[in-house]
Amino acid sequence: MRKILLALSLSGALFGSSVALAEEGSVPVSEEVTIVEVNAAPIEAVTPEVETEKEPTAAVQAEEKLDTGDTAWILVSTALVLLMTIPGLALFYGGMVRKKNVLSTMAHSFVAAAVVSIVWVVIGYTLAFSEGNAFVGGLDKIMLAGITTDALSGTIPEILFVIFQMTFAIITVAIISGSIAERMKFSAFIAFITIWVIVVYAPITHWVWGGGWLGNDGALDFAGGTVVHINSGVAGLVAAYMLGKRMGLGRESMAPHNLTLTVIGASLIWVGWFGFNGGSALGANGSAGYALVVTQVAAAAAAISWLVVEKIVRGKASVLGGASGAVAGLVVITPAAGFVTVSGALIMGLIGGVVCFWGITALKRALKADDSLDAFGLHGVGGIVGAILTAFFASEFIMGENAPTNVLTQLWIQVEGVLATIAYSAILTFIILKVIDLVIGIRVESDDERMGLDLSQHGERIE
Repeated sequence: MRKILLALSLSGALFGSSVALAEEGSVPVSEEVTIVEVNAAPIEAVTPEVETEKEPTAAVQAEEKLDTGDTAWILVSTALVLLMTIPGLALFYGGMVRKKNVLSTMAHSFVAAAVVSIVWVVIGYTLAFSEGNAFVGGLDKIMLAGITTDALSGTIPEILFVIFQMTFAIITVAIISGSIAERMKFSAFIAFITIWVIVVYAPITHWVWGGGWLGNDGALDFAGGTVVHINSGVAGLVAAYMLGKRMGLGRESMAPHNLTLTVIGASLIWVGWFGFNGGSALGANGSAGYALVVTQVAAAAAAISWLVVEKIVRGKASVLGGASGAVAGLVVITPAAGFVTVSGALIMGLIGGVVCFWGITALKRALKADDSLDAFGLHGVGGIVGAILTAFFASEFIMGENAPTNVLTQLWIQVEGVLATIAYSAILTFIILKVIDLVIGIRVESDDERMGLDLSQHGERIE
């Protein structure tokens, strides 16, 4: 609990830490541990009589450690993860809103890809993955300083790891847009995601994957159950509360404009998730292969369980329900994809479909928040369920000696990560949106909302 409180204290410290971090940026690069050092080999005297055989330089040794198969797989995985956002999530969300807001909703995913790409290379990556402290990285890799083609973890170039992780940041931000659809100013959304990636996403990523306190405590998050899904779901819920409900909610029809787009989008997301989970193995190996299998099993199981529950509760199994169920299963298996067996994935998927259905129905009503496209119900709830179930289903058969030795101990570590992420993401998201609201406002005018955001924000519409 002390560590959770320390994590929360970072909410204030982040805004005032840039000067201190800049000073820390002068620390010599030799302190970095994730980059293979490339030093000039000492010059040796060579006598005329005997020419000694020279050792290969460190640069050559570094190149020899690069694995072309691993590199090729992460190249493909990077493209697959980007496909999840554009066009996958853009279509998935775009089909679920009303006709007058389709273009504005899709624009959120596209602008997320553009803005986050720049923010990530300028400062996001260094805050997430360079050496700093237990809570946030330093500034020594700002603008990707010092990153060449040297190997990361001995198999892939770090520059490839940079863009692979960039696609994770992009989709995290794009998921949030599902909660604020049909009523947020486009300019406010751009300002929000720019700041949010720096002060929320990057630090939480560092906690789990960048050498921070959660990873050091032993938290298991293979591909982003905490970093991506809980984080984005909670941020979306807070944003939904702050924006208020859509005009006419409960009185006017909010039926999806085009479910064909939604199904196509969900299909692209499903396929792209193989890169999301399989690529997180950071190599073309058995772990990646197993991650693909359990990903498919969990998605299928959740789609089925969702449809069954929907049939029981509503009398019909809908196409949207099947698509949402598959996404729920993909979310739930994300933190566990490299740690569980097929049987574990099957059970997690079945549970995830049922719990996420509850998340977008009963829980949503209880929370009284207009989470427009159920970002919290699918990603927040699914991420929490997946993180907790990982403690129970993490298998020695898959993890070997790295498997948790005590389920209850691991469960507490997982819960610790869930609570810290919820608290930090919620508090910082609230602060960011409050500041933006005071400066430029976050919600469109009522006339603009009534007209539709396609016309009011972009001057375009679908005929």
